[in-house]
Amino acid sequence: MSRNVEIKARIDNLEDLERKIEEIADGKPVEIIQDDTFFRCANGRLKLRTFSNGSGELIFYKRADESGPKECFYLISKTPEPETMRKTLDLAYGAVGRVQKRRTLYFIGRTRIHLDRVEGLGDFLELEVVLADGESSRDGVDEAKAIVCRLGVNDSRLIEGAYVDLLEQHGAP
Repeated sequence: MSRNVEIKARIDNLEDLERKIEEIADGKPVEIIQDDTFFRCANGRLKLRTFSNGSGELIFYKRADESGPKECFYLISKTPEPETMRKTLDLAYGAVGRVQKRRTLYFIGRTRIHLDRVEGLGDFLELEVVLADGESSRDGVDEAKAIVCRLGVNDSRLIEGAYVDLLEQHGAP
């Protein structure tokens, strides 16, 4: 399985943060529309991500639900028929939530920076520092902390869990 170190924070001013990111990013951003459906899964999280072009990815991942940087193990399987896959997984396991978002993706070296506008929740920053095989997660944690500090994101803004958890806490279906 692949690994990364993730950190997620609620942000108040997307435009200000985006200007700071543009100053240090490797290039222009990519805009992505994502529709994630989460399914019951006893061993981690299982979601089907559908993109606006009709393609999709089935993603299994495991990570601690805590604020701050955390290691995440994940496996991604692409699917050309995400709607059929969604119906199959819903029948087999049951859907537990859905997250729709507009994501602006930047890169700083091996780090993916996401600015997410999540329907029903607001704006968020998410970093994913991709780890090499055998690399210590400490390296990714240090890199994530350095970028968050450089962007001026306060630790009090860090969140735990996933967007689907936050939507559930807010009473979204």
